[in-house]
Amino acid sequence: MRRLKTSFLFALLYLLVVIRPVSADESALRIVTSFTILEDLVRELGGEHVSVVNLVPRNSDAHMYRPKPSDSVAISNADLVVFNGLGFEGWIDRLIKDTRKEDKQLVASTGVSILTNGQEIDPHAWQSFGNIRIYVQNISGKLISLNPLYADNLEARKDEYLEKINQLEHQLQSKIANTPIDKRIIVTSHDAFGYLGRELDIKFLAPIVLSLDAEASALDVASVIDRIRELHITGLFIENISNTRLLKIIAAETDATIGGRLYSDALSETDGPAATYLEMMRHNIGSLIRAFGAHQTD
Repeated sequence: MRRLKTSFLFALLYLLVVIRPVSADESALRIVTSFTILEDLVRELGGEHVSVVNLVPRNSDAHMYRPKPSDSVAISNADLVVFNGLGFEGWIDRLIKDTRKEDKQLVASTGVSILTNGQEIDPHAWQSFGNIRIYVQNISGKLISLNPLYADNLEARKDEYLEKINQLEHQLQSKIANTPIDKRIIVTSHDAFGYLGRELDIKFLAPIVLSLDAEASALDVASVIDRIRELHITGLFIENISNTRLLKIIAAETDATIGGRLYSDALSETDGPAATYLEMMRHNIGSLIRAFGAHQTD
């Protein structure tokens, strides 16, 4: 009798633990993203159908990131690893190879219109409304292929998000149109806004080129100072991932003032001004427009 009772208890435990209904969280795709902008896109496009682990935290520099053991564990358990590509995350290829996830990766920037600086590709392609639409199509298409049961919902989320991008772009384009193109000149900590500059006809000057791994030379800094004086530039902006020391030196040498903070490679904290990609673009471009205020026409 005791053996029969024990067998019954084991069978009941099996039914409760093993053969149990799958919750929404358990059926969600397990996605790993390399940095916060991609994390936000995946959450927006996937909704309740994705469970996201992000690697490089908010307000952190993906150029200089050092992977942790927990990153390998997250990638090992992932259904998909989403990263920017274009040489932005030099550390992620090894993680994907070591965890044998080569067939579970998505390069979100595939198909974008790239910029180069000499022989180096500018990886900051998300700083463009035109390019981000390609990111959205790539990510959404992959989510749908992995979870076709919810294709209609995922497609609707994509369309809704693309409409938000269209509305924001139109609104900001209309505002910046009041500033003459020859007055749209800004100095930033490093060269992360080339795509935004190309799209909105803004000239960005920076003492540091594409990667923060590099140090600005005295000649680079002197060149920027000369340009500020020559063009009477008043718009200087620090970045959320950069050391402010260099730009403060430039500001002191030119009597220019630092106009605020731009978000380039990472989103702000969730209670900050750039908690999502759309909020980041609204904040950045809005800050630039305010810096152009003295040159705006009616």
